[in-house]
Amino acid sequence: MPGTGLAAIMRGMAEWTLTMVLPTFNERDNIRPLIEGILGTARCPTQVLVVDDDSPDGTWQIVAEMARDDPRVHLLRRADVRGLTSAIAAGIARADTALVGWMDCDLSMPPECVADLVDAVARGADIAIGSRYVPGGRNARYSWTGRAFSRAINLFAALLLGWQVRDYTSGFVVARRSVFDRISLRGDYGEYCIDLLARAQRMGYRIAEVPYICVERRSGESKTASSVWGYLRRGRKYVAIVLRLWWEGGSRRREEARSS
Repeated sequence: MPGTGLAAIMRGMAEWTLTMVLPTFNERDNIRPLIEGILGTARCPTQVLVVDDDSPDGTWQIVAEMARDDPRVHLLRRADVRGLTSAIAAGIARADTALVGWMDCDLSMPPECVADLVDAVARGADIAIGSRYVPGGRNARYSWTGRAFSRAINLFAALLLGWQVRDYTSGFVVARRSVFDRISLRGDYGEYCIDLLARAQRMGYRIAEVPYICVERRSGESKTASSVWGYLRRGRKYVAIVLRLWWEGGSRRREEARSS
């Protein structure tokens, strides 16, 4: 796109369309302000697709009401399938826009920052992530133990997988839809994001990190670990995926060295 200034980016926004996938389970009090925040601050044509795992609190009912009044709001209610990664993948499969993204639905991630991620893609990135660990970003969520755990996992991942990314467990993403023609999501909870970003780097995709401040959820019950034992159990999975990706990368380099 000619020009790199803000004016040139704004002129080119008409070229971009975005589907923001919102995977929900029991987010009744958060989903309306989240959707309104995304759509109200969008700088390109944007639609929201809520993938709800049949929330007992009626989250899907709130979304259905909004969808009746706003054609930019869509609902996929899943009665027999649950899980974060599969919900995001289902949303990606339904997206018919140039860009697709997703984020947590508890208002810990500011909806107005979605537009900043779109700007980063417009500037040339293939994948833009909200980052707590670049200048201007901060993790103000969780206890001290939770913040220390998150920082340690991300430092470990960057050490083994590459310092091009500082927030491997971000989960706040906007990307070109075409990326997912080559990369499918795999793994559970935060592991899928580590896997996605590591493989994207190896395939030569450009990743941009946009700072944001992660805050405590606005309402409802957290789905993340809340005890030392919970962090250790989750951390074991994170360490395993990082080591597997590191080994795969090393094996690939060894094969390339032998064939050269």
